[in-house]
Amino acid sequence: MTDIAAILADESDTLLNHHCEGIPKNTLHAPGPDFIDRVASHSNRKPSVLRNLQSLINHGRLAGSGYLSLLPVDQGVEHSAGASFAPNPMFFDPKSICELAIEGGCNGVASTLGVLSSVSRQYAHKIPMILKINHNELLTYPNKFDQTLFASVDQAFDMGVCAVGATVFFGSEESRRQIQEVTEAFEHAHSLGMATILWAYTRNSAFKTNEKDYHVSADLTGQANHLAATIGADIIKQKMAENNGGYTALKFGKTSPKVYSELTTDHPIDLVRYQVANCYMGRIGMINSGGPSGGKDDLHQAVRTAVINKRAGGMGLISGRKAFQKPFAEGVKLLNAIQDVYLSKEVTLA
Repeated sequence: MTDIAAILADESDTLLNHHCEGIPKNTLHAPGPDFIDRVASHSNRKPSVLRNLQSLINHGRLAGSGYLSLLPVDQGVEHSAGASFAPNPMFFDPKSICELAIEGGCNGVASTLGVLSSVSRQYAHKIPMILKINHNELLTYPNKFDQTLFASVDQAFDMGVCAVGATVFFGSEESRRQIQEVTEAFEHAHSLGMATILWAYTRNSAFKTNEKDYHVSADLTGQANHLAATIGADIIKQKMAENNGGYTALKFGKTSPKVYSELTTDHPIDLVRYQVANCYMGRIGMINSGGPSGGKDDLHQAVRTAVINKRAGGMGLISGRKAFQKPFAEGVKLLNAIQDVYLSKEVTLA
């Protein structure tokens, strides 16, 4: 706890001692060692889906805590292999990706069909795998921001993965098609006994104004979470809320004044608590993304994000570039620092 407080520095008091009042902690279905029995088992999920969720929760340094630390490495498609792996060329080899997840004590590794299939017989029994089945690629010129299928649910099943992942760009012109594709894919995954994880991102150029980037507003990302839960996600990956008032600033959609006057404040934990509330009050676990690699400040930002997520009621962190764009040992250290937040009994629900 002393190390966590030292890393948080000037924000230590406000982040570690904050108390949420708008959405109290006793209204949440909080993560914990008994989450599958207490929460997930009440759903319509098949026993095999529950078993795969439990195997994910029971792996790595966080095994048995109810929290998740995942390593996502799909950026070779999403951002280009050069942009992703040139800072650390060993990660052009999928073996290094799996080894980092194992040595870093992660619950699981998420990546592309190509990455996981090339080493699945070597690692599928050593660490839970999550196959990301759709992607946005940036070789198309001019760039087009859309998620299209790169893999099938049947391919994921044959590889022995525990879960399939997908992205929907909520708010985009193509989102309705993506919602339909992912809904059908998740239904099929559940029928085969695999869990489902949705990257529930907002994406529309109108969401970014001269004043703020509302792609990370609590109200818009909260609604993206609600839609993600609606189409069958077992776990939702969401960018951490940084502001609020997207609906009111952009003057579209429907909201309530109480969202801003009673349920949230401008405190980062309150903003993320609203994201969790939109995941059916935590019945669907929410993990926040770790964000891009920023260099020297990565450790501070990773620990800060983990503290906010945990105290808000989130289920963990999925951090990629901050870990794999560093020397291997430094990547392991950063992943362990994130996990230490979730292992600390002194970092509690706000």
